Amino acid sequence: MVAHIHTVSFQGVSAVEVDVQVQVASGLPAFTIVGLPDKAVAESRERVRAALAASGLSLPPKRITINLAPADLPKEGSHFDLPIALGLMAAIGAIPSDVLDAYVVLGELALDGELAGVVGVLPAAIAANAQDKGLICPCDCGPEAAWADADMSILAPSSLISLVNHFKGSQVLSRPMPAIRQDQENHLDLADIKGQEMAKRALEVAASGGHNMVMVGPPGSGKSMLASRLPTILPPLSPKELLDVSMIQSIAGLLPQGRLSSARPFRSPHHSASMAAMVGGGAKAKPGEVALAHNGVLFLDELPEFSPQVLDSLRQPLESGETIISRANHRVCYPSQIQLIAAMNPCRCGHAGEPGHVCKRGPRCAADYQARISGPLMDRIDLRIEVPAVSATDLMLPPPKEGSKEVGARVARARQRQKERFQKLNRPDILTNAQCPASLIEQVTRPDDNAMDLLRLAAQTMNLSARGYHRILKVARTLADLEGRDQPGREEIAEALGYRTTSATSLAMV
Repeated sequence: MVAHIHTVSFQGVSAVEVDVQVQVASGLPAFTIVGLPDKAVAESRERVRAALAASGLSLPPKRITINLAPADLPKEGSHFDLPIALGLMAAIGAIPSDVLDAYVVLGELALDGELAGVVGVLPAAIAANAQDKGLICPCDCGPEAAWADADMSILAPSSLISLVNHFKGSQVLSRPMPAIRQDQENHLDLADIKGQEMAKRALEVAASGGHNMVMVGPPGSGKSMLASRLPTILPPLSPKELLDVSMIQSIAGLLPQGRLSSARPFRSPHHSASMAAMVGGGAKAKPGEVALAHNGVLFLDELPEFSPQVLDSLRQPLESGETIISRANHRVCYPSQIQLIAAMNPCRCGHAGEPGHVCKRGPRCAADYQARISGPLMDRIDLRIEVPAVSATDLMLPPPKEGSKEVGARVARARQRQKERFQKLNRPDILTNAQCPASLIEQVTRPDDNAMDLLRLAAQTMNLSARGYHRILKVARTLADLEGRDQPGREEIAEALGYRTTSATSLAMV
C-alpha cells in the first residue's frame, strides 16, 4: 500500500504541489527519502521517528520508502516533517488515509511530537484554497493561514497527538483566527524637522507619486530624518498590497506567530550589504532587501559607499518592478515594486560646496566620489534635491504648523486621483504615476502649448534621455494631482525640471 499526502515546495512566493508517497514494504529495515531532498529534508527521518515514538507509535521493522514527487523538483525546508509522519501513520493503518485527501500538510516536528512553526504558510494556504483543499499547519502559523479564505478548512494543532485525536473525534481543533501584529507606535512626525522646506516639499511629491529620490547634503543636514518620516505620510496598505507584502514576509520568516503587519515596509540595509543580500539569492534563492521592501520604501544611506555592482543590480527591479534570480536548476521571481530613497554626501569629506570650506583635493574629490554611481541608475531617479546644512537660527524657530497628518492627507488625495484615473483606463494594477508605463503617461499627461515649449527647450538643453523625458512627465502629472488640476501647466513642468537638475557641486558628474 502506498499512502499519498499533499504538501508544497516553494519557488519564490509560489507554492508548487508536491505529492508525498509513503510505502511500507517487506525487506531489510530501512528508511529512505528520495526525490531531490536537501539536508533538512533528509534529516527529517530522525525527527519523524522520534516524534512518532513520543506519540506512542513505533515504526515497524520494514523497508520504508518516501518519494517526494515530482522527483526532478528540488525539495528544501523542514516543513516536510509532518506530511511524512502522517503518510507513515496512514500507511501502517494508524489513521484513515482518506481523511487527509482534502488537506495540504506542512509542519516541522520536534523530537517530543510538538509542532514548530515553518515559513511559507500563507502562500501554501492560498495554493491549497485554489485547489479547494484545506490546510494542516503548526499552531503558531494558524493565524497566518486564516487570511487565505474565511471559509477554508484549517487545522492548526500544537502537537502530532492532538491532530490524531482530532481525526479520531476525541479532541476537536477549532479554526484559527486571522491576526494583525500591533506595531510599536511611531512617534516620528514631519513636524520634527525645522527648516528644509524644499526637501519636505520634494518628500511630499515623492510620496504622492511613488517617485524615487536622492538627497545630497553635508553630514547632519537631516537627510536620514527626512527619509525615516516618509512612511508617516504614505497611505496605508490596501488589502491586496497587504497580502502581497505578507507573502514575501512569510517566505522570509518575518511573520512572528503568524501575525501580519499592516505597516508599509521600510528597509534600510547597511552599505556593506552584498548583492545576494540586496536583490536576493544564495543557495536557496531567498528574497533580498529589494523584495522585502515591496510596496514600501528602500532607503540607502551613504549611497556611494555601496558597491557599484550592488547599486547596478537595482536597475532591473526599479524598471520592471520585479527581481528575477536565475540559477542553474531553477528561476525565481519576486515582486519588487519599491520606492527608492537615497542619501549621500556631496564628496568623501562631506562638505563640498559649503561656504568657507576648501577641499585639499579640489573638485576631483566630489567627482571621484559621485562617479561610484552609474549614470543609468541616476537616470531612474526622478527627484534629485540638495539638503543644505541647517543653521542654529533654523533650530530656534517654532515647530512647523504642518505635520505628517496634514501632509499625509494631501498625499492620500493625490493617490486616490491616480487610482481612479488608471481604473478608468482599465489598468487597476497601476496605483501611482511612477508605475505608469511610458506609452500610458503620454496619454494621461498632455501639457498645454506653453508648458510643452518649456519642456522642449529643456530637453534640448539638458540632453534628456527618453527615460528622463517620461519621468519628468510623471513628476509633472503628480504635481498636477497634488494641486487638483486636470493637466500639468508650465509651473508643474518647471518644478519637475527643477527636481531633475542639480547644482555643479552636487551631481554634475553623474
